[in-house]
Amino acid sequence: ISTSLPPLKPDGSIYRQTVPLCRGKKQASRFKDSHGKVYSATPTSAKAHLNLLMDPPLQCFFSICCTLFALFSCIYFYQSSKKPSRSCSAPQAGGALPIIGHMHLFGGQQLTHKTLGGMADKYGPVFSLRLGSHEVLVVNSWEMAKECFTVHDKVFSTRPIITASKILGYDFAMFGFAPYGPYWREIRKITTIELLSNHRIDMLKHIRVSEVKSAIRELYKSWLSKGNGGSGLSVDMKQWFGDLTHNIALRMVGGKRYFGPNADCEEAEARRCETVMRDFVHLFGVFVLSDAIPFLRWLDFLGYEKAMKRTAKELDSIDFMDVMLNILEDANITCYDADTINKATCLNLVLAGSDTTMVTLTWALSLLLNNPHVLKRAQDELDMHVGKHRLLEESDVRNMVYLQAIVKETLRLYPPEP
Repeated sequence: ISTSLPPLKPDGSIYRQTVPLCRGKKQASRFKDSHGKVYSATPTSAKAHLNLLMDPPLQCFFSICCTLFALFSCIYFYQSSKKPSRSCSAPQAGGALPIIGHMHLFGGQQLTHKTLGGMADKYGPVFSLRLGSHEVLVVNSWEMAKECFTVHDKVFSTRPIITASKILGYDFAMFGFAPYGPYWREIRKITTIELLSNHRIDMLKHIRVSEVKSAIRELYKSWLSKGNGGSGLSVDMKQWFGDLTHNIALRMVGGKRYFGPNADCEEAEARRCETVMRDFVHLFGVFVLSDAIPFLRWLDFLGYEKAMKRTAKELDSIDFMDVMLNILEDANITCYDADTINKATCLNLVLAGSDTTMVTLTWALSLLLNNPHVLKRAQDELDMHVGKHRLLEESDVRNMVYLQAIVKETLRLYPPEP
């Protein structure tokens, strides 16, 4: 056994020499270098070497390296222990990295559906990915998708537990983001029977008709006042569709009209409501790192969690209450209080019925303008079944086969989602 005693050289630098410990402290305190010169191990020289080893930046660096190594090792072995048996699971795509899995494959310029399509060509219609600590099943075949949502519908009826659902969804009180269970079944039954039944939809038909007529009338007035006779008028159709769908949804759910000349609130309040709803949809679509790697939740990477809390607070201050108040009086739901269920359900219906419709209408109009022959055929169908002397009614849609095909193709190409 030996140790190193570090005296200082004549030039002030540290000198190292190995001395056998068996000689004792007295012998080890004096030793010769390779040239035969005698040096003494003084307290000053030992202190200098100790200061070098105890340098704070160096010590901090080694501590961080050791901690990260231990942490990554624990996560790696934990993920390895959770891997299912390969005999009963879908093939996993290659290229997974420790900790993050396949997340790095979706960070480039290529669109997500194209990346998944390329993987499907290589691994087949059904394969699995690992996003952080979660394993994801990818189904890229309509036959398999049909089987998933018909034969195995209960397995796929739940929703993943993510940060947005907890913060923006009133702690999973929104039935659209709630996990499958008694609460989800009860709220779904209430909304299907009381709010979305054919009888209720027919009762609220006058709201949809009046809002469409009012929006077209305002568009015509704008053309008369700013169109300068026969010249055209530039209109932001996305904004126009957004105001229309928001008015329909808000009047059907809350009995209030937010946008337009006869609105029930001020313009500033209406635009604030619109901005908050768009922030809601945007934040539900962003990627939150802690959803894939839960132990990093304390970092709040990019500040998304803070933005979600701010948006949830603003949405909570908007009053949509009307129909749900009477429905919940007789409902026996113990998971949440009536106010939370009321706000969460109303907000869910408003967002689901307004933003998705606005996006679909905007894409449909864009596709028609980029394909004039399709637009011409749709106009011919309208002239045949409706004519030019009255407005299109909801009862006419069942006879508009080509128009229905346009809507279905739009939903196929650009499904409305965050």
